[in-house]
Parts: sequence; C-alpha cells; structure tokens
Amino acid sequence: MSDLMEHFKYLHTIPERGMEEVKTSAYLADCLEKAGYTVTRHVGGKTGVVGVWDSGVPGPVLGLRADMDALTHVIDGVRCARHTCGHDGHSSMVLTAAEEAVAQGLVKKGKLKILFQPAEELASGALSMIEGGAIDDVDILIGAHIQPAANVPTGSITPAMYHAAQYMMTARFHGLAAHGSRPHLGVNAIEAGAMAVAGVSMVHIDPNLSFSVKPTRFVCDNGALNAIPPEAVVSWDMRCEENGAMEEMKEKAMRAVKAAADAVGATADLSCDGEVPAAEYSEEAIRLISDAVRDTLGADRLYKPIRLTGGEDFHYYIRHKPTLKAGYFGLGCNALPGLHHPDMHFETKYLEDGKDVFVTIVKKVLG
Repeated sequence: MSDLMEHFKYLHTIPERGMEEVKTSAYLADCLEKAGYTVTRHVGGKTGVVGVWDSGVPGPVLGLRADMDALTHVIDGVRCARHTCGHDGHSSMVLTAAEEAVAQGLVKKGKLKILFQPAEELASGALSMIEGGAIDDVDILIGAHIQPAANVPTGSITPAMYHAAQYMMTARFHGLAAHGSRPHLGVNAIEAGAMAVAGVSMVHIDPNLSFSVKPTRFVCDNGALNAIPPEAVVSWDMRCEENGAMEEMKEKAMRAVKAAADAVGATADLSCDGEVPAAEYSEEAIRLISDAVRDTLGADRLYKPIRLTGGEDFHYYIRHKPTLKAGYFGLGCNALPGLHHPDMHFETKYLEDGKDVFVTIVKKVLG
C-alpha cells in the first residue's frame, strides 16, 4: 500500500477555500521537495504549486494536474470549508503518483511536471496558474476527478469527461423612481427585469446541442409597496456543450436583455460573474488514458467517454494553449449523496486505482 491514504487523511482535515489553500499548498510543496522535485511555490502570485523532475534527457514535458480547494458551506449557521468535491483525493492521487514515479525511476526522458492548482471552484485557479507560466513548456496535461455512480460505474474509469461551457451573466436595470399612483412618471425596473427573463428564455440555438439558460437571481426592492422601483438586478446561468454555440447563446441573451430594457425606457448594464470553457480534448490524450486504464486495471474497468452539464476550469489550459494534448479522466468511486453536498463521501479505496493510472501514464510518456 502506498502513502496515498496518509496524504488523503491529512488533507481532508485541513480544507481551505479557493486562493486560501495555505496549509494545503505548503504540505504538497514540502512533500514534493522531500521526493526530490524542484518546487516553485506561490505560482501566479497565489497558492499554486509546481514541482519539476527533469530527467536531463531530451523528451516531452508531461504535466499532472490536481485541484486543491474545498467548498464553502453553512452548517448549523456556521460558515465553514469542507472537502465535498474530492479535491483532497485528487491531490493525494497526483502527489503519490509523483512520489512513486521518482522512487521507481520512471522518468527516463523529458520532464515530469506536477501542478497543484488553487481555486477550481472559483473558476480562477487555472487562470492564475497560466499567468504564472505553469504550462508554458508542457506538451501533455492530464487531470482527473472522482465521480458518483450515476456518472461513472463504481470501480470504472472514463477516459474523457466532456464538461459543458458555463457563463454567468448579471444585468443591472436602471429605471426611474415614482409614486405608485403615478407610474407614467417613472420607469419600472421590475418590468424591465421581467421582460428580460421572458426574452432570454426565448433564446434558441441548435436544438441538437445540449444547452440551458435560466434566471437564478432577481433582486428588486424600493422599500415601499407603493413606490416604483428604479433599480433591479437579474442573473442567469447558461450552459452549453460547445464553445462556439455558447458564444452565440451569450450574444442572443445580451441582445434580449438590452431590448427588454429599451422596451420600457430603462437601461441595462451587463457583467460576467464567471465562466469556464467546454471541454476540448486531444484524441491522443484520450487514447493515452484509455491504454493506461487497460494496462493497469484491465479492459473491463474502462468506461465510455461521458458528457456532463457541470463546468471545470481545467479547460482554460486548452483554450490558452491549443497545441496542448490535454486529457481528463473520471474515477468512479460512488460519491454520495453527490458532489458538493455537505455530507459527500466516497469509497476511498478507488483512489489507488486513479493513482496507478497516473503512474502508468508517466511510464508510457516518459519511460
């Protein structure tokens, strides 16, 4: 048995929010240094960590990436951080694979680069790593995520999880206050917001694609029931399986918001509250992962590629560097009741399988 569970048990006790992973990043960096890696801390000016093992022989640069951050929950009225998305498991798998790759002398050419990324849940961690130059020389980048049985059968591994693009948009409507008995003298921001909700719901793109757009917040209160409110805030969550179609959907939604505001004489300021691209993997990386699963666990443990409506900031790496051969596998480990649930738990024994797949990938690329 490897040191994986020792790493996992400790990381599970120190959950930290995005860009606040001080103890987590220090532990991971210390372990990499102890294993012999050249380590850079505070990558991107944040909590990111990069470890490099250079064989000294010309060859490709293989990156293994894991996210570190926990989620914020309010439990019994107390705001706290908990590892309810499995990032402690991801870091444990990659850290242990990094240790074993060196201990077993698997890196015979090129470089092995280990990326511990902050703030995946904030969709800003990959961007900070990119800004810090973490993938400038990387040729192949592999990541992974634990999965509930509803997505990936327990004990199986999918070689590709195609996450959707996500875009969160907020419109701030500006009208004109007036007395409720004289609505003709005002511009009602509620009416602008309501028309925008209806208009955006009528946005259509190719129906053969999986997509959704829905309002997730509507805030408007002038403090009195007999007053015309001059301000309203509406937010939407948009998702689409293809990046190009997402751009079309965004453009149409923005046009609908502006038209709704114009219709009642209001104005609207639009802003983005966060976005992530859809997955665009390298076929070579998918084959690499598939072969590693077959060689490590057997063909019966290899599951089909899957599509998910959730987002993942791993895909910023590919957007930033289109030549990157990137792959991202899903580890079926019966995560219950589900990811992001405050009581999420999973069968940790399958982390060893994920770690072994990472190790096999190192052998195949750098051996």
